[in-house]
Amino acid sequence: MSDQTARIGLPFILPAQAQKHVTHNEALQRLDAIVHLTVLSAGTAPPASPDDGTCHLVTEAPTGEWAGHAGAIAIFQDGYWQFITPVTGWSAWFAADSALRIFDGSDWVSPPLPADLSASMLGINAAADATNRLSVSSPATLFNNAGSGHQLKINKATAGDTASLLYQTGWSGRAEMGLAGSDNFAIKTSPDGASWYEALRITPEGAVVMPSRPLARAAAPSGSTLITGPANRGFGTLHVGEGGFALGGSVTGGGNRLMFPTSGYYAVNLTVTAAATGSYSVSLEKNGSENCVILRGIATGGSPLTHSASAISYFSAGDYARLAFSGTATYELGYGATEMTAMLL
Repeated sequence: MSDQTARIGLPFILPAQAQKHVTHNEALQRLDAIVHLTVLSAGTAPPASPDDGTCHLVTEAPTGEWAGHAGAIAIFQDGYWQFITPVTGWSAWFAADSALRIFDGSDWVSPPLPADLSASMLGINAAADATNRLSVSSPATLFNNAGSGHQLKINKATAGDTASLLYQTGWSGRAEMGLAGSDNFAIKTSPDGASWYEALRITPEGAVVMPSRPLARAAAPSGSTLITGPANRGFGTLHVGEGGFALGGSVTGGGNRLMFPTSGYYAVNLTVTAAATGSYSVSLEKNGSENCVILRGIATGGSPLTHSASAISYFSAGDYARLAFSGTATYELGYGATEMTAMLL
């Protein structure tokens, strides 16, 4: 028969043993240290002035009074060190880390989560609340595949609800993508978290719409007009105008400037319908000086002819376009006759 217990080495009181209280008290002291075990520190050497009853984990290559007891729990009792070898399944509170750990037979590890874990709120290095019931503060978050792939699912109850990803700067929204208030997939942006602009919309049928993309179709004021010599004209109607296009200041020869809302490269097209007895030209001018598209014609009379040309030109936000005429011709102005289109690429 052994003289101590199998798991934690409590000494037995043996038959006819003298000083039985000593053995009994030693067992009580060991229980007092191990039950609800608290490990104050982990290291290779004992602390200089340990308190009675304190426990420490002896790490690899210990020295001094701890030499030869790597992996043991060192208990300071009655002025000297006692050593207990932990058993698989022991739990201990590591005071330095404020963490509960379990001994797995070779190391002290964090307790595993239960297989059926369910929690109403969870904060990982962050505080969860009633709205953000899962809150994570981390340099990155990894969702890895198990099997043939991985899906991140964001569900909503009805078409009028929202299922989206919101991107913020300083907790203020700057971009959002998903199903926001409808079943159209949309990407929206905001400069301040209050005003939002829909940059892209994809319908459930797959049609792609860009509501904020600068796009314009503008025509000179309608009518049949003879223009001789150098002259300028603006536009009278925006037949298509989205993304911020607008008619600006008036042009001397009639009509208004077409104002460009956003800096970038634009595909521009100029269409002219004219009849002449000689040469003439019409150009689309940027800011009253730079020719973006030029159409030239020579006619000998008869029915007006329609011709067009395209170009790619860079316009800065606030630039404008107007028409510049030279030569002598009679022009059919207006929608479908003499007009221009512009679209941001």
